Amino acid sequence: MLRKAHSGDLPAIVALLADDPLGAAREIAAERTDRAYLDAFAAIAADRNQLLAVAVDDDDTVIGCLQLSFIPGLSRTGMWRGQIESVRIAANHRGGGLGAAMIEWAVEQARARGCGLVQLTSDKRRPDAIRFYQKLGFVPSHEGLKLDLS
Repeated sequence: MLRKAHSGDLPAIVALLADDPLGAAREIAAERTDRAYLDAFAAIAADRNQLLAVAVDDDDTVIGCLQLSFIPGLSRTGMWRGQIESVRIAANHRGGGLGAAMIEWAVEQARARGCGLVQLTSDKRRPDAIRFYQKLGFVPSHEGLKLDLS
């Protein structure tokens, strides 16, 4: 089941974000949730154009997460876009279709909000993730660039 995340989900979400080689190097998974995550969660929760969602099992244990941003734009005749970020699945739940179900759910959320397209990025060091998104119909139509400000 997928649902909107609540503050009690935050430690599990951070743990998912940190549970791979890239995330382990950039996230702070500690017993006590870092203030930066608490502040970010509060900002996300207060913004109607942000949806932080979790996948939970029958015991309401968080086993996946994603963030969906609804972005207004002037190009393409004022079209809204859905931006999918921070997709993670617990290691013991990978390969069973949960990731595809989460992406399909996010696409439907974007469609329901009137978005004309859904976009995402994936780190080039995650070739399996890129192949996964392409199997779901996403195409590498643009080259993404980032500038680290830290």
